[in-house]
Amino acid sequence: MPVLIFIDTADGHVKKASLEAICYGVKIAEQTGTTAEAVVLGEVKDDLSSLGKYGLKKVHHANNASLNHTDAQLYTKVLAQAAKATGAKLIIFSNNLNGKAIAPGLSVCLKAGLVSGAVSLPDTGTGFIVKKTVFSGKASAHVSVKTEIKIIALNPNAYKIETKEGIAEVVSFTSPDVASKVNVIKTTKASGEVPLTEADIVVSGGRGLKGPENWGMLEDLAKTLHAALACSRPVADAHWRPHSEHVGQTGVTIAPNLYIAVGISGAIQHLAGVNHSKIIVVINKDPEAPFFKAADYGIVGDAFEVVPKFTDAVKKLKGVV
Repeated sequence: MPVLIFIDTADGHVKKASLEAICYGVKIAEQTGTTAEAVVLGEVKDDLSSLGKYGLKKVHHANNASLNHTDAQLYTKVLAQAAKATGAKLIIFSNNLNGKAIAPGLSVCLKAGLVSGAVSLPDTGTGFIVKKTVFSGKASAHVSVKTEIKIIALNPNAYKIETKEGIAEVVSFTSPDVASKVNVIKTTKASGEVPLTEADIVVSGGRGLKGPENWGMLEDLAKTLHAALACSRPVADAHWRPHSEHVGQTGVTIAPNLYIAVGISGAIQHLAGVNHSKIIVVINKDPEAPFFKAADYGIVGDAFEVVPKFTDAVKKLKGVV
């Protein structure tokens, strides 16, 4: 009865969040004396056997073009079949957009207990207890799961990716003959060199930048750091930046290693979407800005003076002329 990990992909490539989920599932498998296997749906471009370097023993691949676009209802049926075929009693997801859409339905289908937003390995000493975040990350809860089948959705950037030597066995998995009820007419992709949800570093701007014409300095900083760009809700609502860059409670939730907030006051709704960041740096000329209370490092100063100097310093450090 292996630990089964759902591998999420985008444009045929495995997402970084799924690599974290793999390493998390592999560690649980080691703790419980079993093996870790994964399931991939749709066509992929990556070499799935190379996922063995993260500890996977086997990858079940449903190489079906009809599964290229995520349909939560269809994916639930396919994953339920995969769980039953492998005999898995523990299924791991990343708690990203697709994980949040699929895991609850699978939980109902398999009558499995679900813990979403997990941030650490389960305690199996006296049962099966999982630590998760609650109240938009302001607190944590320890949830005891007593069902035979269990599902855990791991928060992105909550577990370290580790590699080792190994090659995974890739086996074909025949998905059930169920037609999707979703017809994808058009796909619009967000611009940017680094996907926001996958970025290790994010540079974000707020109303303190005064207008879209001033975003060039943030773009320069982001390019220098190889970071993704983001913004606060008022900026997206004013159409200074696309809504795909809006981070916060009503936007995208992110957890980068470094989050740099420029000209953002730090309203509670914004904090709810970024407070899982490992390090938060705030640049704001208002010393009373609420964001400073949540920051690991703060710079009180005019963004139009600070950011260019910050960028120059990074370029010098990297040896970029």
